[in-house]
Amino acid sequence: MTVYNKLVRDLIPELIASKGEFCKTHLATPEEFEIKLLEKVLEEAQELKEDHGSIEELADMLEVFEALIELKGYDWEQLRQVQKEKKEKRGGFTKRIILEES
Repeated sequence: MTVYNKLVRDLIPELIASKGEFCKTHLATPEEFEIKLLEKVLEEAQELKEDHGSIEELADMLEVFEALIELKGYDWEQLRQVQKEKKEKRGGFTKRIILEES
């Protein structure tokens, strides 16, 4: 048996059970959920890097971000507004600038 102790998508336990396999789960407290979501961001970011930015991994990142946004009580409009303000002050990433030294 492998110990994971990580956040998984909602249907994963059912998929495991449908194969006749056992899995042990619990529901995260709000505090644990936030921690596990942040861990999932790092996990998905690593997978995205390894898979050279595949659309599947980008979709996984989006799923995690949506969960974090909802958990924090934000909405997409708020997020886009903050993004816009930061872009106006500091720019985006369209020019592909690499800072080598400062």
